[in-house]
Amino acid sequence: MFDRAEVREILIGAARAGNALTYSQMLQLLGYRFTRPKMRALCAVLDTIDQDGRLDGEPDLAVLVVRQSDGLPGQGWFVNRSHLAEEMAKETGLAWPLDWEGAEAKAYVRFHQKRAFDYWQDR
Repeated sequence: MFDRAEVREILIGAARAGNALTYSQMLQLLGYRFTRPKMRALCAVLDTIDQDGRLDGEPDLAVLVVRQSDGLPGQGWFVNRSHLAEEMAKETGLAWPLDWEGAEAKAYVRFHQKRAFDYWQDR
């Protein structure tokens, strides 16, 4: 449904601009209106982009796609990274958020968004 290269380029552009995008904004940039099935399909592509990027030593880009309501990625972003929790805690100094909302989750997301902004603004 979505062209992975197109989604990646949009995310890199957002990172270079230092901006997060809501799920609705991302879907709109891809020519779709928001629906739950489209959002789920987008999330699958985002996860694949991050998996591929990790192999190349790149920071996550999916963290830049957030809910409008609270500025956080969906629960899936956290769940898909739970196997990296110990490594990320050592690297970031931040404890793995036990809750996918609230202050800890926001600090954790801000850290990862800043990594993406810094990485792509230098390229």
